[in-house]
Amino acid sequence: MKYKNQYHNLVSSSKWSTMVRKRCTTLTLFFIIFLSLIAFGIFVPVFALLPSLSSHSLHHHQQQLLPATEKNHGYARKFEISDDKFWKDGQPFQIIGGDLHYFRVLPEYWEDRLLRAKALGLNTIQTYVPWNLHEPRAGTLDFEGIADLVSFLKLSQRLGILVMLRAGPYICAEWDSGGFPPWLFAINPAPRLRSSDPAFLQLVERWWGSLLPKVAPLLYGSGGPIIMVQIENEFGSYGDDKAYLHHLVSLARKHLGDDVILYTTDGGSRETLEKGTIRGDAVFSAVDFTTGDNPWPIFELQKEFNAPGKSPPLSSEFYTGWLTHWGEKNAQTSADFTAAALKNILERNGSAVLYMAHGGTNFGFYNGANTGSDESDYKPDLTSYDYDAPIRESGDVNNAKFKALRRVVEQYSSVSLPAVPSDNEKKAYGSINVTKSGNLFELIRYFDVVESDNPISMESMGQMFGFLLYVTKYTAKDNGGESIVSIPKVHDRAQVFISCPSEDGHEKPTYVGTLERWSNQPLTLPNTKCLSNISLLVLVENMGRLNYGPYIFDRKGILSPVYLDGRILRKWKMYLVPIINLNESPKINPIIQAVNSGVITMSAHKRLKQKSGNASKEPAFYAGYFYISKEDIIKDTFISLSGWGKGIVTINNFNIGRFWPLKGPQCNLYVPAPVLQNGKNVVVIFELESPNPELVVQLVDQPDFTCGPRKSNVHQL
Repeated sequence: MKYKNQYHNLVSSSKWSTMVRKRCTTLTLFFIIFLSLIAFGIFVPVFALLPSLSSHSLHHHQQQLLPATEKNHGYARKFEISDDKFWKDGQPFQIIGGDLHYFRVLPEYWEDRLLRAKALGLNTIQTYVPWNLHEPRAGTLDFEGIADLVSFLKLSQRLGILVMLRAGPYICAEWDSGGFPPWLFAINPAPRLRSSDPAFLQLVERWWGSLLPKVAPLLYGSGGPIIMVQIENEFGSYGDDKAYLHHLVSLARKHLGDDVILYTTDGGSRETLEKGTIRGDAVFSAVDFTTGDNPWPIFELQKEFNAPGKSPPLSSEFYTGWLTHWGEKNAQTSADFTAAALKNILERNGSAVLYMAHGGTNFGFYNGANTGSDESDYKPDLTSYDYDAPIRESGDVNNAKFKALRRVVEQYSSVSLPAVPSDNEKKAYGSINVTKSGNLFELIRYFDVVESDNPISMESMGQMFGFLLYVTKYTAKDNGGESIVSIPKVHDRAQVFISCPSEDGHEKPTYVGTLERWSNQPLTLPNTKCLSNISLLVLVENMGRLNYGPYIFDRKGILSPVYLDGRILRKWKMYLVPIINLNESPKINPIIQAVNSGVITMSAHKRLKQKSGNASKEPAFYAGYFYISKEDIIKDTFISLSGWGKGIVTINNFNIGRFWPLKGPQCNLYVPAPVLQNGKNVVVIFELESPNPELVVQLVDQPDFTCGPRKSNVHQL
């Protein structure tokens, strides 16, 4: 959406700033990091692949879809536009909807969140379809677990909720790469994304050729819940390639037929509508705009881009909150302000879709990122996608915004609203002591490695997410002086270490400094006396691909030569650090692999505390566990990483997401109950810098967005 570099500070006050909207693998990993520790005499895996979650046996809840011949007041089952209104089964219909993304909610909670949306008064759910989730590796499709789109749609149907489907192929969504699979970035020559480039269109045709036939039986006219399908997303804010848009329309019609309403969404300005819409009655042009704007002049402008009588006023993204980047103050907006803006649309028979009704969570490595003035002005999104939405990240509805919006919706709903469900109970499971089970550099012998004269991007090596370790050697200066290392283009954050063999043959890397995409400065390497060449180690973290703007072709890793005192360093080894993503499944038994690998080297009797005086920042793995009684009902919780630095946390092999309390504002990560189990629960932390000195984490019953340095603005890292 229309992203401004000056995003106003949205805080609770009597004066509300205007919100402006910018919002918008893959080769198979051949191996797994298996760190293990012996704690209390029991082996536990320290890192393993995430098994796909079940869709909570949704099929047994689902009823047969209604036949297309069903009659309602003498009309065939049909959703259409005429007389500048939406019509459902021959009756005028006002869309009161909200975005709720199935891929940000565990399948076990889909029904819970949809029922809360109904209690808010919503009659329609809008969701994106992220291509990268469903085709993580080229030609390998995934529609199971959290990617089980069809089950989500059928569940919506059973609950009496209509669906607006945002099929992409580009979605924005504050989601990695706007939904584009990262394996696209390994293709050479690179396809031009969001364009009529034949190489790109061929890939889109293949993807939609798989996706659209799955959803076609679920269109409203066929008895399903889908009333509209979106083409692309806010294309007018990106380009003006009409041939590309027309090709998408032809593809959609080929698979979905001529009856379904296709729509575009663009910012409510003449420029974006001119570039992003298809005039006439083939595609309905919807708009989004600043929540504080007067919507009605924009709805009048919308009419110019739709055929006469085919322009019901629709804000297809009505912003209930805002996104937050690491290092910003957590975005919040006034409940009363938001409710008043919604009332201004609904009271004159306009339609609106709340963005977001329920935000959810960017589990795994799927968070997106934005830019400001240029490509290096990089702003990665939080793990939480709470969005200050009326249905909070953990599903809570006992808040001022939910109540205020529900009061407005209740005035204009054609049916009585369901009772509001209680918030799900949370539980503080308490402290968990963890053990260091090995540092990254001790484990690289277990990683796959690629050798090249020059550094290679992550995608080119099949490492689509997470981390890549680049290693080369250089000769120390004869005079023992310092050297300067620089990496002009690193995406996104690189920790630099040097090491050389000691007399006993051991190498212990020494931390030198960190290069960051948004503040990249050369580093001084200290004078090191070494028996042989010095090793230079660069651990690069992919912190999330850009999801909006002109730089969405966002390769990761070291993307330029590495210079030592102005001389290019060559002969690199690149170690693939195989931390799994959200919907990846193990190919081998992690416990057997851990035992066979010989990585298990520590026991509870040798448990070592991190000494606070140790200044070296060492990437390492830590593991611990806690028990839930077999008699207890498992509850949601939050894992607090207070006192830790930056990294990734998994529970029971589920990638909960990134933590960075030093930067803030997110202190605690949401842990849904379905991740947990009765009995032993294993927590694994990959800490990049400095762990909590006490080697402890807490499971608490509340979210917390107060970490990091306090800042007066909300957009600068």
